[in-house]
Amino acid sequence: MSEDDKPGGKPAIKAKAKIPNAKNIRSPEFTPHGISAGRGSGLNRPSGLTAKQARKRRILVTIVLVVVAALLAGFIWWWINRPPPEIEVTGKFASEPTVQIPTDLAPGGKRKVTTAIKGDGTKITKGDIVYAQYVFYQWSKDSDEEDGSKKSKNKKLASSYEQASQGRPTQPLTIGDSGIKGFDEGMIGQTAGSRVVLQIPPSEGFGDQGSQLGLTKSDWVVFIVDVQAVVHKNQGPQGTKKELDDDKLPEVTDKGAGKAPEVKIPDSDAPEKLQVETLVEGNGPALAKGEEAVVNYRGKVWDSGKEFDSSWKSGSPAKFPIGTGKTVPGFDKGLTGAKVGSRVLLVLPPKEGYGKDGMPPDIKGDDTLVFVVDILAKVQK
Repeated sequence: MSEDDKPGGKPAIKAKAKIPNAKNIRSPEFTPHGISAGRGSGLNRPSGLTAKQARKRRILVTIVLVVVAALLAGFIWWWINRPPPEIEVTGKFASEPTVQIPTDLAPGGKRKVTTAIKGDGTKITKGDIVYAQYVFYQWSKDSDEEDGSKKSKNKKLASSYEQASQGRPTQPLTIGDSGIKGFDEGMIGQTAGSRVVLQIPPSEGFGDQGSQLGLTKSDWVVFIVDVQAVVHKNQGPQGTKKELDDDKLPEVTDKGAGKAPEVKIPDSDAPEKLQVETLVEGNGPALAKGEEAVVNYRGKVWDSGKEFDSSWKSGSPAKFPIGTGKTVPGFDKGLTGAKVGSRVLLVLPPKEGYGKDGMPPDIKGDDTLVFVVDILAKVQK
């Protein structure tokens, strides 16, 4: 038996280990079982929302994303399909319009005709006479930009609105005879009361005469036309014929389309008062004071039977203001209230005609006048 094992011998030496106190353990050195992340991480932290609230939030986020995607897609579609720049024409009918031709809109392609204001009047056919106000512009390509875009420039060449304001009446236009192919063909099918915009290429424009206006062979022309009245070729009275049974008044005989009626003056004294007889009752609107009428007329002197004036002979209807004192008194009185489409017989004593001064050399101061008037159209304003 060894000494150490004997009773009363030296005590056995025991192994000693220093165990750290739990409060001295730093978190990197000790990870409690079941926790995989260190302090400060938000992962797997319990949400404060209920399941229902969380579902609503997910739905709301989805809706927002869908709306944003739709708006973005819509914007992309609009950008790709956005309308090109256009010529803008604004303003009241029969007054000079405001015209804006964008510089980034260059002429090209074929003739283009648009109706800025749509009227409901007579439709234009080839050979018709049109009473209109208009303005037209030179329109030319200016330059090619580095990005491939084109620029243009324009210049106003003429305006009938300005001419009218200076007391110069506009002349009627015969569709098909203007010498401007794009204008003649572009106006066919348009209606009275319309404002028409025509973009006319050089091949359908003024041709060699364009140089007198400062146009080059590559210049386009832009017309803006307000169609105020349309008269068909050889148009006559349109309505109900009425019989005139008075042998003291002139006898009027129709001679057919496009021809002046025959007027036979009786061999008797002229009436002392204004005579107004409707030979054909028109089916159109009545003429009011201040309006303008387009008419064909024939005038004769009662005593001599001599014709002193005729729109049929001159080849073009005339335009007259009604009831404003700008014609002889008998015209104002006799045509105010008459309907478009009518044929009217007027017998004017001197005071209802040219008065005591007459209209030399054909009309003396004591002459009674005889008119036959076909009311063809009313000028729209």
